Amino acid sequence: MGDLMHALPALTEAKEHFKEIEFDWVVDKSFSEVPKWHPAVNKIITTDHRNWKKQLLSPNSRKAFRSVIHEINSTNYDLVIDMQNNLKSALVSFMCKHQVIGMDSKSVREYPAHLSYNKKISISKELHAITRQKILLSNALGYSTSSSNDYGISDMEFKEPSFNLPNEYAVLVQNASWKTKQWSIKNWQLLVKHLERLGIGMILPSGNEEEYKRAKEISSVGNNAQALRVIPLNEIAYIMNKARFSVCSDTGLAHLSAVVNTPSITLYGPTDTKLIGTMGKDQIHIVSPDENINSISIEEVIDNLPSI
Repeated sequence: MGDLMHALPALTEAKEHFKEIEFDWVVDKSFSEVPKWHPAVNKIITTDHRNWKKQLLSPNSRKAFRSVIHEINSTNYDLVIDMQNNLKSALVSFMCKHQVIGMDSKSVREYPAHLSYNKKISISKELHAITRQKILLSNALGYSTSSSNDYGISDMEFKEPSFNLPNEYAVLVQNASWKTKQWSIKNWQLLVKHLERLGIGMILPSGNEEEYKRAKEISSVGNNAQALRVIPLNEIAYIMNKARFSVCSDTGLAHLSAVVNTPSITLYGPTDTKLIGTMGKDQIHIVSPDENINSISIEEVIDNLPSI
């Protein structure tokens, strides 16, 4: 999800240079809501990479993959650009009849993705992911990129959830795909208790059943904390957009807080904020001194909370 959000400023910048430009976006169906938020996106072509990987040789997976490739190849695109530059996206790029632009061997996220590209662009891996995306698209289209980072989204696709939200609440994003990015349950519970004393409601989203169980355990220490089962991303975006602030693990929803301009604290353990840290208004990064996320104290998080 974070990769998709990193690409949004590149689309905004391209639209500023070419008013009539439109993009079709190939995206995993799990995150297909994200491209619809940008007004420059015309069509979404969905893949199912996660299931394809599990059932690579099954007839259904092969048929679905061929269908995606046919949809791409049957359209007369001016340019095809691999913005992700990893092995999953490179497989799609390799099967395209179009010439594909991507990063070179020293720039791609996963080697040897570059072998799928007809034109290769060199972009330093020391740059933030958003900057790398903007450089790639600006080189492909022939204009100079700037330092501005405007996500350029519309909230028209956001959807109000069916349950009632508190009048004032924070979003606590406790889940993360890596265990090393997860602040301990004990620390989250201490934060819940602190916000409870301040009368702040709390929403804890989840990405799967295991994360929901963890969110339930964290929220169990507060009457104002609510754990959510998996709900559509458009509803999560609505919730994040309306939140007073968020406290996040280093995961996709942290980047969503930046996209919708919600003040946020994001906790970082083993990852490098210079490369993938949230970028936007009122984004605070708390970085572990030793790459262990649980070296970040509850006191440090509380000290950085927005004025309440």
